[in-house]
Amino acid sequence: MPRRGSGPPALHTALESQALPAPPDHRLPMPTIPEPDRWIVLKFGGTSVSRRERWDTIGQLAVSRAAEGDRVLVVVSALSGVTNELTAIADGAPDTPARLHALVERHVVFATGLGLDPEAVVGGRLDALRTLVAEPRASTRPLDWQAEVLAQGELLSSTLGAAYLRSRGLDFGWCDARDCLQAVALPNQNDWARRLSVACRRDADAGWRARFDAQPGAMLLTQGFIARHEDGGTAILGRGGSDTSAAYFGALLDARRVEIWTDVPGMFSANPREVPDARLLTRLDYAEAQEICTTGAKVLHPRAIKPCREAGVPIAILDTARPELPGTRIDGDADTVPGVKAICRRDGVVLVSMETMGMWQQVGFLADIFETFRRHGLSVDLIGSSETNVTVSLDPSENLVSTDVLARLSEDLAQSCRLKVIAPCAAITLVGRGMRSLLHKLSDVWATFDRERVHLISQSSNDLNLTFVIDEADAEGLMQEIHDELIASGAMPVRETDVFGPRWREIEGRLRRRPAPWWQARRDALLALAAQGTPRYAYDPATVRARARQLEAVAAVDRRFYAIKANPHPDILRLIVDEGFGLECVSAGELEHVFSVLPGLDPELVLFTPSFAPIGEYAIAFARGVTVTLDNVEALQQWPDVFRGRPLWLRVDLGRGEGHHEKVRTGGLASKFGLQVDRVEDFLAAARPLGVRVTGLHAHLGSGVDTPDHWREVCDELGGIADRIGSIDTIDIGGGLPIPYREDDEPFDLDAWSAGLAEVKAAYPAYRLAIEPGRFLVAEAGVLLLTTTQVVEKGGIRRVGADAGMNVLLRPALYEAWHDIHNLSRPDGGEMVAFDIVGPICESGDVLGHHRPLPGDTAPGDVLLVADAGAYGMAMANTYNLRALPAESVLVESKE
Repeated sequence: MPRRGSGPPALHTALESQALPAPPDHRLPMPTIPEPDRWIVLKFGGTSVSRRERWDTIGQLAVSRAAEGDRVLVVVSALSGVTNELTAIADGAPDTPARLHALVERHVVFATGLGLDPEAVVGGRLDALRTLVAEPRASTRPLDWQAEVLAQGELLSSTLGAAYLRSRGLDFGWCDARDCLQAVALPNQNDWARRLSVACRRDADAGWRARFDAQPGAMLLTQGFIARHEDGGTAILGRGGSDTSAAYFGALLDARRVEIWTDVPGMFSANPREVPDARLLTRLDYAEAQEICTTGAKVLHPRAIKPCREAGVPIAILDTARPELPGTRIDGDADTVPGVKAICRRDGVVLVSMETMGMWQQVGFLADIFETFRRHGLSVDLIGSSETNVTVSLDPSENLVSTDVLARLSEDLAQSCRLKVIAPCAAITLVGRGMRSLLHKLSDVWATFDRERVHLISQSSNDLNLTFVIDEADAEGLMQEIHDELIASGAMPVRETDVFGPRWREIEGRLRRRPAPWWQARRDALLALAAQGTPRYAYDPATVRARARQLEAVAAVDRRFYAIKANPHPDILRLIVDEGFGLECVSAGELEHVFSVLPGLDPELVLFTPSFAPIGEYAIAFARGVTVTLDNVEALQQWPDVFRGRPLWLRVDLGRGEGHHEKVRTGGLASKFGLQVDRVEDFLAAARPLGVRVTGLHAHLGSGVDTPDHWREVCDELGGIADRIGSIDTIDIGGGLPIPYREDDEPFDLDAWSAGLAEVKAAYPAYRLAIEPGRFLVAEAGVLLLTTTQVVEKGGIRRVGADAGMNVLLRPALYEAWHDIHNLSRPDGGEMVAFDIVGPICESGDVLGHHRPLPGDTAPGDVLLVADAGAYGMAMANTYNLRALPAESVLVESKE
C-alpha cells in the first residue's frame, strides 16, 4: 500500500522489512483457511497485550475466527500504562529522561520475555522514540509533535505482537493504521481536537478496499488510537481511541462484526465494583449501548458505536481472560425489551446554575449563554430550565473542566446573570427504552432520591434515560440500593434472558447456590396428594426443622420466637416449640389457638405484639401471663388500669422502614407501627406513676431485608436506647429474615448475620437478644398444588388458568411477590413457553405470576406447583367469590 505524508523515517519502517528471529520448534500449526468473504475485527486493549499468555490467547482467537472463513484484522492498544507515560512526556514532564528510560527498558524486557531479539524487532522504533524526545520541537511541544510521541505506544506494541505471533508460526502481516484511517476536520473543532481527538472517514471507495484486501498475511495486525492527519502527519483519536479505531475499520471493511476484547466480560447493569449483583447485559441495541457508555460505563467508548451503527456492523464485548463467557452483543436487531437496562454513575460533574429575571421572554438569551460555553471550549451535557433559571452540567471527562476555565466562564456569564457553580456532583442515570412508561414502577427510586439533595433531574428527549444529579458525597452506597429497587419493582426486567445474563458474583465464582428444593424428590407423593383434590397446601416438616436448627446455631441469639401469623398449622407449631422456640402472637385469636394446640405451654414462651388491637385483647394477654408489647403512650394514658403494675416490652420506631415491598415496611412516619424514638421519655413518664416496668425493647423495620448489616444496625441502635432506659433485660430485633423465592436467588447469609449480631452482643453484654422469625422457618417448607383448568391465548399472551388464585395465595396480588411455578405433571416437558398463571377470581389482580416458563404442551388437568408458599399462604387464604378454602397436608417426615 503506498505511504502518504512525511515524518521521521523510523516511524514508517514496515515490520516486513525487519529481520525476524527464526520460529521456534513449538510453532502453532496454521489451519487451512478458506477464502474469506468478509473481515472480522478483533481489538485488544492494554491489559490484553501486556503479558505473553495474553498474546497466546490473541493468536488462538485470531486463528479460530479465521477458521470460520473470515479474514482477521487485529487492532491493539499500547501496553498497559504506556500511553499515560507518553502523555506525561508530551506534556513536558520535568522527569522526561527517567520516564523515557523506563519505557525503553520495559519494551526491551517484554520483547525478551516474548523470546524475541529486542534490537532486531523494536530497536528502530525505540530509536525513533528517543529521537522524538530529543528533537528541538520538544521544547515548544507543538501539537503535531505531541501526536507523534503519543503514537509510539501502539507502534511498539503492534510491532512486538506481530513478531511474536509470527514466531509462533502464524501468518500475520502488519500494517500502519495511519495508511488506512484518514482524519477529517469537524465544525467548531479547535486546533487541539483536530490533532489529538480526531474523527475519521467511515466510508471507503473500491480502490481503498482493494488495497486493504491486498495486504499480505492470512491475518493482519495494526494499531488503534492513531490515524493520518490531513497534512500528512500523525493524528490521535483521543480517549477510547483504540475502540474507535476498531469501529472505523469495521465500518470501512463492512466487517461481519467488531469484537472488543478487554479485561471484563462485557457491559453490566451497574458497575460490578459497586454492585456485586450487577447482571451481564448480553444483548443491547446500538442506542441503549450508546447511552450506557455515555453516562458512565467505561467498557467501551461511546464514540466507537456510531461508525458501526451507521454501517450496520455488530459489536461484541468479550473478556480476554474468559473467552467462554457470552459477553455483550450490540446490534440493530436486538429485541427492544422495555425496561431499565443499566444504572450508571459519573463523578466529578460540575453544575452551572444561571438565574436572572432577564431571561423571561427574552429572545436569544439561551443562544447567548451557549455561545459563551462554546467560546470557552465547553460542551453542555444536561439541561434544566425554568422561567428564571437555566442549570447545565459539564462532564469533566469530555470538557477539560479546570479552575481557570470555570473562573473565566463565570466572569463572562456574570455580566448577564447570577451564577452559581455546584461541584463536585455525581450524575446517576437510569438507562433503558421506554423510560416514560416506567415512571409508575420507580416510586421506590424516587423515594430514595427524596432523602438526598437533588440539584437537577433530566429526562432525555429520546426516552432512553433519566438522570439525577446529587452531591458526589451522597452517592456512596446508592447504586446497590437503587439497583435492588429496580429489580424488585420490575422496572429492570432481569428475567429477560435474551438481555440479562449472569450476575458478577456468579461470574467470579462467589455466588452461593440455593440447594435443590425438597419437593423435587417428593414429586410422586405430591401428585398423590393432588389427586385427593386441589387447591391444597403441602408442608415438609423436615425443612421446618432444618431452618429452626440453623437459627438455633446462632450463638448470639438468646431467645427465639416464631411469628405464628406466617403459618399457624398445629403440627408446625408443635414442631417449632419442640425445637426450643417460643411463639409470637398478634391477636387474642392467635393466643387462644396457641394454647388450644399446646395447652401446657409455658406463658413465658409466648409474646403478644399487637397493633391497634382492642384494649380487651391486652387484658386477655395479661390474664394468660404472656409477655405483652406496647407501641404507643396513648394506651397508657387512656386505659391506665389495664397496664398498672405490669411489665411491658416497648416497640419503638427507628425512623425508617426497609423490606421487599412498601407494604411490608414497618418503620418510619408512614408506618402505623412503633413509638417514635424521640417520645420514649414521654412513654417512661406515663409508665412510672402506673408502676409499669419496661423490661424489653423491640424494633422491626420490615420483612425480606437481605442485608445482614441491617439487623446489626438495629441491634446497635436498640442497645443505645436500652442503656438510656435502664430497666431493659431483652432486646428484640424482630424478624423478616428473607428466603430465596426465585430459583437463582441466593440464600440469606446467616454466617454474616450471626457475626454482626455477635459483634453488637459483645458491645452490650448485659442484654439478652431475641428474634421473631416467621417466613424463614416455614416459607420454603410449603408448596401450593393447583390443577390447570384452561390454557388460553389472547393477543399473543398465553395464560394458564388454575382452580384457585388470589383467594388461596394473596401475596402476589398484595405485595407483587414472586413465587416460582412449575408443571408437576410434566417434569420433562418439551420447549418452555412463557405463560401468565391466573386464577378463577373475578378480579384483574388475580394473577399468580407473569411470564413464567412452563412446558409448551401444558394442558387442562395438569398439576401446577407454586413453590415457597409455606408462609402467608394458608394464613391469608379467604373465601372471596364464595370459593372454598384450600386443604392442607403435612408430609410424613423422613427418619433419615
